[in-house]
Amino acid sequence: MRDNTEVVDQAAQVLRDNDRGLFTIPAHGLYPHQWLWDSCFIAIGLRHLDVERAKIEVLSLLRAQWRNGMLPHIIFTPGKKQRMHSGVWDSFLSPFSPDDVTTSGITQPPLIAEAVVRVGEKMKLSERRSWYRQVWPHLIAYHQWLYTERDPHHEGLVLQIHPWETGLDNTPPWMGELDDHLLPWWIRVLQKTKLELIVGKLRLDTRYVPPEQRPTNIEALALYSVQRRLRRKAYDINKILDHTMFAIEDLAFNSILIRANDHLLQIGKTLRADIPEDLIESMERSKKTLEELWDPYTEQYYPRDFVTHRLLKQPSIESLMPLYAGSISQERAAQLVKSIENEHVFGPAYPIPSTPLNSPYFDPNRYWQGPSWVNMNWMIIDGLNRYGFKDHAEALRESTLELVQKHGFYEYFNPISGHPLGAPNFSWTAALSIDFIKSHK
Repeated sequence: MRDNTEVVDQAAQVLRDNDRGLFTIPAHGLYPHQWLWDSCFIAIGLRHLDVERAKIEVLSLLRAQWRNGMLPHIIFTPGKKQRMHSGVWDSFLSPFSPDDVTTSGITQPPLIAEAVVRVGEKMKLSERRSWYRQVWPHLIAYHQWLYTERDPHHEGLVLQIHPWETGLDNTPPWMGELDDHLLPWWIRVLQKTKLELIVGKLRLDTRYVPPEQRPTNIEALALYSVQRRLRRKAYDINKILDHTMFAIEDLAFNSILIRANDHLLQIGKTLRADIPEDLIESMERSKKTLEELWDPYTEQYYPRDFVTHRLLKQPSIESLMPLYAGSISQERAAQLVKSIENEHVFGPAYPIPSTPLNSPYFDPNRYWQGPSWVNMNWMIIDGLNRYGFKDHAEALRESTLELVQKHGFYEYFNPISGHPLGAPNFSWTAALSIDFIKSHK
């Protein structure tokens, strides 16, 4: 097993190998572009190695901001793969898309304020203020877009229009909704006739990662079908919501937003800058409305359907994300911690599984339906520390580091055996491993 010094050195080498100048790719082959929340996590690790390079990672995201304030979840790298991948999106169909870079048409968890603050912690106050001033208009525009476009009823929670926006692509709450209500007829035909196996031979992702570690063929087709609907409506939220039955107020996304709002307030205080009053009201409303996602019978939080407000009671790691939000009561936080302690729920040998072990969806090897992810552990550890569960946070930090010490910087890991899964030399695994070690007191 490698010691921490060796882990830092090797993690730094992974980041150098994946560095593309303005940004860092998540991994070779499977992920050749820039992703929004990946770069935020990467910047958090890079700050320990090179603050200026960490700033560039964040600023690279802002170059692709849409005119309406949205930060897209993918910025495509120029070249053959750009034409192949960006053609799926055709984001130019929206009048708000940028002219000089090619992007996807949706967003991803709003972690950029977290990255900005973490990078700023490595600077003197005068440098930090200069850094904050540089990004402030972009952050305000993004948060305003989230509440203006994605909270049309001013309820306090923002909605998502595709599972990819959550970052937890095939997470059970979303897949359950797709499977129960919204699979197109042609996908059901393929499913019934087993012809989806032919489709599987055409997939690009399974050329890099074994099929059993990725979404199933049916899940992949369903995700693509939803994306096609968004493209047909030119990513116009009014058209999308006018005829959609698939808009969800995602628990993880909203928990991350609530934490990001607190960071935005901190940045504004440092700058002595005013935040628009309507945005302040929305931010305050979010913390109150998150409690509507609590189910007293199962004592868990869940995402909910935007239209019906029905809780989507498929348990997943999302249930723990209010710890990261930091807005729930100490009593509720303690109830969530009990499920982390339970070895039959979120507490196997190498926690935290992306789906609890007692879920019918649980598969220890399949993407967001079982494996443990370093980025999710990082956010939950942050929340545990702020709620005073220091011992739990340290135990989770140590078990997470043990995975990379034994196996390297893989995308995700089997929560029972610790076996490495997904893409090797994965950037956010490397970056957050550095942060675990360098930030430890």
